[in-house]
Amino acid sequence: MQEKLTSSLEDYLEVICNYIDKNDKVRAIDISRELGVSRASVSEALKRLAEKNLINYGRYDMISLTDEGKMQALKVIEKHQALQYFFEEIMGLDSNEAAQTACKIEHIISENVLEKFTALKDFHKTHPEYAQSFQKYCREK
Repeated sequence: MQEKLTSSLEDYLEVICNYIDKNDKVRAIDISRELGVSRASVSEALKRLAEKNLINYGRYDMISLTDEGKMQALKVIEKHQALQYFFEEIMGLDSNEAAQTACKIEHIISENVLEKFTALKDFHKTHPEYAQSFQKYCREK
C-alpha cells in the first residue's frame, strides 16, 4: 500500500492531473505558475513524486502520471470537489472561499467523514429544498 502523501505532494498531484486533463501535457514551469512556487520547489517535489512512482519525470521532459499517480490524484480531486460542493452549494459560501476551504480540509479529512460529505452532497442534489431552507436559516442568523 502507498504511504500517505504530504499535503504539498497531494497539491502537486492534483495540479498535474487537472493540468493534463485541460492541456494534454504539463511542464514544471506550468506547475510553478499554478501553485505560485519556485521552479526549485517544483523540481524537488517532482523528484519525490517520481521516487514514489506516481509520475514519470525527467529533468527536461513532460510530466505524466503513472496509473497509481492518476488514482491518487483522482482521490484528492474527488475530496476537493465534494468539499467545495458542500461549502458552495449547501453552505452558500462564494466560490473562491469554498475552493480555498476545501483545499485546506481535503488533506486532513478521514474517509469516514468524506463519505458523510458525499452522502450529504448526493442528498442535496436530490432534495435541494432542504439546502435552500438551511441557507435561508443561516442568512437570518
